[in-house]
Amino acid sequence: MSDKLALGPLLSVEDDNKYVICFLSKNDSDFSIFIDKEEIKAEKIGILKSGNFYRAEFEIKQSKKSKTITYNILNNNTNSNTTDAFNRDSWSFYVPSSTEKPKFAYASCNGFSSPDLLAKTDEPYLLWDKLIEQHGNEPFSILIMGGDQVYADELWSKVKELEEWSRLNMNDKIKRKATKAMIRNLDTFYESLYIKKWSDEQMSLCLASIPTVMMWDDHDIFDGWGSYPQELLDCDVYQNIFKTAKKYFEIFQIRSLKNQTLLTKDRTHFSFALKFRNYHILGLDNRTQRSIYQVMGNDQWKDLNTYLDENILNDNLLVLSAVPVVYRDFSLTENLVDFTSWQEELTDDLKDHWRAKEHQGERMRLIMRLFMNIEKRKVSKRNTRTVILSGDVHVGSLGVINDHKNQNKIHQVVSSGIVHTPPSYVEWLGITSITNDNNEYLNEDKTIETSMLTPIGSAKYLRVRNFVTLNEGSDEKLWINWICDNKDRPCYALN
Repeated sequence: MSDKLALGPLLSVEDDNKYVICFLSKNDSDFSIFIDKEEIKAEKIGILKSGNFYRAEFEIKQSKKSKTITYNILNNNTNSNTTDAFNRDSWSFYVPSSTEKPKFAYASCNGFSSPDLLAKTDEPYLLWDKLIEQHGNEPFSILIMGGDQVYADELWSKVKELEEWSRLNMNDKIKRKATKAMIRNLDTFYESLYIKKWSDEQMSLCLASIPTVMMWDDHDIFDGWGSYPQELLDCDVYQNIFKTAKKYFEIFQIRSLKNQTLLTKDRTHFSFALKFRNYHILGLDNRTQRSIYQVMGNDQWKDLNTYLDENILNDNLLVLSAVPVVYRDFSLTENLVDFTSWQEELTDDLKDHWRAKEHQGERMRLIMRLFMNIEKRKVSKRNTRTVILSGDVHVGSLGVINDHKNQNKIHQVVSSGIVHTPPSYVEWLGITSITNDNNEYLNEDKTIETSMLTPIGSAKYLRVRNFVTLNEGSDEKLWINWICDNKDRPCYALN
């Protein structure tokens, strides 16, 4: 007789050799992970309503040959293997050789911002089917998820106390304290959300079979978190929502504070970095410390600068920024809204962009800091790249930041979304009518320029659901492929 997992297993990676397996069990038992006949004890690190959360760490030494690792989870109290919701009791993952160029998948926006969108979508998890199929043909070394792994926007209707609170005027909202019932129901909501959304048959197989690293965005909390008026962000109800969302983000996405990739352990932010083969993956936390006036706090900037100063001399750099750094310009609309009675209602959408006027200085700081790192890496005489991975906007795209003076460039790849549908044709017409994608100059001598590029085999903007693969070819170029839910196969080669 086997035990059923409530969720998982969830496979992650923390460096070239260190892997992590987590799972949520309905039973309070002694568990072990068996990996190619080696026993690894699992540690209970959390007690939830749905069961107990376990974590196991193990090392897999690099070798000259790639290998496929098989594992299962044993309940030592019953001497039986555990199974997932689909009766799978054995899983496997791919470990590339020490000299092999790793293959990455990147995805974002794993859900729907409204139940209506879900109801209108015939195959909401189709791209997870395609992702596991692609993995079977050419296995991925790592799956990177760049934000909105869950959509928590229904909390306003699912949590009764919040529904009542949301009808109050602004002053009463700010004054009102979160009740014990509200906090209890928030906890139930977020826990149930992760279990429900991550239990799709193919998605759960992906999370068990491909080492995954994640960084959150606003919908993992709720739409627009951090881009509301400060007095609202600071009020007791909002802070309790954030506290609860953070709790489950730490458990399910970060796999606890035992995660060795975190740049700090004091929980003021969750930016992380890991090296895997010839790539550094740097995840920027653009939500924990966000306000209308900043994206990242001073301590996060300090940790980021330290990491860039001490690492990445001879390797490629993948930077996770949930919201695109290079995108269409909303400034005209933003300026109009600032002087209308609609400011409050639209603030979260317009102020959430890196190009919002309050964030443009910090955006320039990030860009220049990445260019400084590129200059530092030139001493290695190797062809290394800096690529920003983004999502959020529900439209795929490709951008570039050129430093013409020093002949450096940073590309930005947007994959959005793997589940969330793109804007309708009418909605997209509205977006394009109030924005522009003209080339942007970031300094007075016009040597630093941003622009949107057109992927091969598509329009400039991919208004289809998609995920991205990143593979180094034999031509030494980094090939970007958008895998879409239609027959289009856009691609682009980065030198």
